[in-house]
Amino acid sequence: MSFKVTVLPADREFTVEPGQTVLDAALAAGIVLPYSCRNGTCSTCEGRVVSGEYDAGPAPARILDAADLARGHTLLCQARPASDLVIEAREVRMADDIVVRKMPVRVLSLEPLAPDVMEITLQLPSAEAFRFQPGQYLQFIFKDGTRRSYSMACAQAEGHRVRLHVRHMPGGLFTSRVFGAGDEPLKPREILRIEGPLGSFFLDPDDPRPIVFLASGTGFAPIQSMIEGMLARGDARPATLYWGGRRPADLYRQALALEWRDRLPGFRFVPVLSDAEPGDGWTGRTGWVHQAVMEDLPDLSGHQVYACGAPAMVEAARHDFIERCGLAPDAFHADAFTSAADLARVEA
Repeated sequence: MSFKVTVLPADREFTVEPGQTVLDAALAAGIVLPYSCRNGTCSTCEGRVVSGEYDAGPAPARILDAADLARGHTLLCQARPASDLVIEAREVRMADDIVVRKMPVRVLSLEPLAPDVMEITLQLPSAEAFRFQPGQYLQFIFKDGTRRSYSMACAQAEGHRVRLHVRHMPGGLFTSRVFGAGDEPLKPREILRIEGPLGSFFLDPDDPRPIVFLASGTGFAPIQSMIEGMLARGDARPATLYWGGRRPADLYRQALALEWRDRLPGFRFVPVLSDAEPGDGWTGRTGWVHQAVMEDLPDLSGHQVYACGAPAMVEAARHDFIERCGLAPDAFHADAFTSAADLARVEA
């Protein structure tokens, strides 16, 4: 049986077919609600059910706190209606010319950016336009049906090419191939299949508030995409990038971030290391990257935040910025980089 879902405050309606989640049905109807992982390992798609019955699945109890669950909050990527629903969720405006497609791509090059980070350049079909909002991601679709998600590290597909930053995950089936391990290392000219663009992680062009970009590790990739988009548009909104890593090599594009200070009015860059060693010669900020934001900006009520990286960092930032720094909940935008190991923990 299908059910009707009404989205407040926009008063938009769509139908959920049997087996669909609320999020999947919304996207199929052209209604873009905030989302990232789509598998219950982050809280980007959190919404509140105002009325109606639904199956939440086990993930919300692991991700959301008890008080929010009691108020009807849930993860829309997991929720399946058992009746008509009324929900509260923010709708994201998507450019009219952005269409999600599946297509073959060719690996053009692999360039090491750090001992455990590889930049992959993909050649897209010249007959199909691949337009995306800076900050969105694509998914590789493998022969066994598994998928892996990576954000574009460029503002547009110039010359029908996109760049991705891939971190080596020990034991990861795809990343091991990227770094030359196993019987079938990934090589230039290999054909892969992708779907994209996906995700709601991109700048709101109409929000004039100063921007805080927060990244850990390769969460820098979509932030690079966004900032390059700002440069291309001449977007002069004040913006500060806080980029965290364990050791200096984790800040693999620090020179580029320093360049942006000279090219983008009002831009600041704050690198932060959590495990710098004496031999690193590090004289910059230390500790957790989201805590560096709180030290500099104890009042975030007049800001907007775009956070990307490990789920633990993203969720700690979301909680602390809203509860301790006065950030408006709808001003926190996030894309949590979930690995196959993260998903396995959720499904266990």
